[in-house]
Amino acid sequence: MNRITDAEALRLFQSHDLNAIGTQANTVREAKNGNAAFYILNRHINYSNLCVLDCDFCAFYRRPGEEGAYELGLAEIVEKAKAALALGITEIHLVGGLHPTWKLAQYIELLRALQALDPRLHLKAFTATEIRHFARRAKRRIGDILATLRDAGLGSLTGGGAEIFAPEIRKQICAPKETADQWLDVHRTWHKMGGRSTCTMLIGHIEKFEHRVDHLRRLRELQDETGGFTALVTLPFQPANTKLSHLPGPSGYDLLKTLAIARIYLDNFDHIKAYWISMGMKLAQVALSFGVDDIDGTVMEERIYHMAGVQTPQQMACAELEAAIREAGRDPVQRDSLYRPVSDFS
Repeated sequence: MNRITDAEALRLFQSHDLNAIGTQANTVREAKNGNAAFYILNRHINYSNLCVLDCDFCAFYRRPGEEGAYELGLAEIVEKAKAALALGITEIHLVGGLHPTWKLAQYIELLRALQALDPRLHLKAFTATEIRHFARRAKRRIGDILATLRDAGLGSLTGGGAEIFAPEIRKQICAPKETADQWLDVHRTWHKMGGRSTCTMLIGHIEKFEHRVDHLRRLRELQDETGGFTALVTLPFQPANTKLSHLPGPSGYDLLKTLAIARIYLDNFDHIKAYWISMGMKLAQVALSFGVDDIDGTVMEERIYHMAGVQTPQQMACAELEAAIREAGRDPVQRDSLYRPVSDFS
């Protein structure tokens, strides 16, 4: 099958034939993953929303002393993880703001404490933005920071912070953040060390279709180079409580189309994820017929999207995830962080 071009991807975005796009995406999805739909038993921990940045699209960040600001202590984070382990989780998903005072040693201590709970627990932690923040504060190279964190227990990187790569869009919605090339270089460095990561694309704000195609192209090019991405997560912008609250955010139609086009375009990606916590389980179920083969996991506690006004549940039980997948006509497969099927973590 010939690789779809950028011009062809743009025409798909401009098309209104959602069913035809979804059918094509479903063909690709089933060729790669059959009827399987993956989920993971995981626990999200957003360790702090204190942040030195003030991105216009973000409802999560706070300054020290500001109403709603918080930071979790080491003991509290460990207790949350311990309680989740008792429920059978296999992954901790750990991200936060760019904390103004925490030093690298505190993140190392945190990873070691979590890894000590169970050496099989996979620590999926930190965005490329956080990694660059750690490096700046410690005055060390990105590769050194990543190696140090890996030695402390880091299992894989999260895909946050990518937003939309086009510089003219980043200048308007997240001007203080790193450039696209800097974000990609963190993941490139991690991949060349043998690490894996996810990647994201934030849609439904001020970007245009050509910006989405550009974003997907850069991800596909890096995947050609390293093969280190496990999955793409397309995130819908949530405008409530942000500086961009006048924008509507993406429709369900737009999100399904984007997920489907991502599946068609990213021929070197094995997995496309629908993050049910941000889009709702009903739409995530539909997405399983539009190129998506993964709906994430149990989550248990999520603050970033909920501080932007999302009304989805804070967690989903394993039985509920499996029931939702079966109702959508797919076969549920519990996976680990690297998409290996698992049946028992005990």
